[in-house]
Amino acid sequence: MQIEIVILIWQKMFFWSVFAELKKSSPRFGLNHKAGIPYRFKRTINAVDSSTISLFANCLDWAKHRRPKAAAKMHLRLNLQSFLPQCVIVKAANTHDSTEAKELCATISAGEIVVFDKAYVDFKHLSHLNNRQVFWVTRSKDNMSYEVVGQHTSPKGKIIRDDKIKLTGQNTPEHYSNELRIVEARVEVDGKERIMIFITNNFKWAPNSIADLYKARWGIELFFKQIKQTLQIADFLGYNENAVKWQIWIALLVYILLRYIAHIKQWAFLFPRLFTILRGVLWSLLDMDAVISSCGTAGAPIKLRAAPDKAFLPGFS
Repeated sequence: MQIEIVILIWQKMFFWSVFAELKKSSPRFGLNHKAGIPYRFKRTINAVDSSTISLFANCLDWAKHRRPKAAAKMHLRLNLQSFLPQCVIVKAANTHDSTEAKELCATISAGEIVVFDKAYVDFKHLSHLNNRQVFWVTRSKDNMSYEVVGQHTSPKGKIIRDDKIKLTGQNTPEHYSNELRIVEARVEVDGKERIMIFITNNFKWAPNSIADLYKARWGIELFFKQIKQTLQIADFLGYNENAVKWQIWIALLVYILLRYIAHIKQWAFLFPRLFTILRGVLWSLLDMDAVISSCGTAGAPIKLRAAPDKAFLPGFS
């Protein structure tokens, strides 16, 4: 058991040490990513969410989720400007998302922004973020009890209302005693217009900016898609806790290595295309630099890797 714990700790340390080394060798790694966030925000924007990974095994005591299923969950804080992970928690899916919120947001600095879904709403934690001068945006839960204490701005365009509120639910005023801002807006989702209600601790942004910030949060779903589908986190080599977590951390490591290659080679195409190309030439004699550089261009023939004319073993002529 102690050996397994050491291995699990080493997995995380290895990933973050490689990540730090890549950032050290190229300080602008990730800064040229086109994240689709509102251009007017210059400060760091963090998105927090989780993704459930079904394991399709009934005998995994460590990952019991909903009978008779088993599942792991990857909790993530993603920097939306660089599209690189800032905090990752891999564990069984039997705890509520809000349980992991404090650890995910522990290293966010004052003045930064964090955006998350209503599953992460915990007013004790939101009050803690507010005291640390961290700005946050999330969605209001349907059963949230509150009273309106005044209008913040007049409705305009797709903004239905923008009010200041105080929480009135049981124990919630003790957990979060300050005023909140609630914004109800029409937001386009998958080509269709939906009405969404947001809450935030920022009273300076325009109401449209709050809706745009939450809309940018959906970029984290693209990250999960790239990890789970492009890097094929579906079939596992083993189903014990160590094997599952090891494979997830390796997928994350492959992701940042591919992103680093895309950065230094100034890759202008989609991430899945880079993964497909490198997987295709990994065991061939083609030079990977030449393959990446020639993608999308009609240049000279692709070079081969330098290799001896024939392999030999000592003692054989």
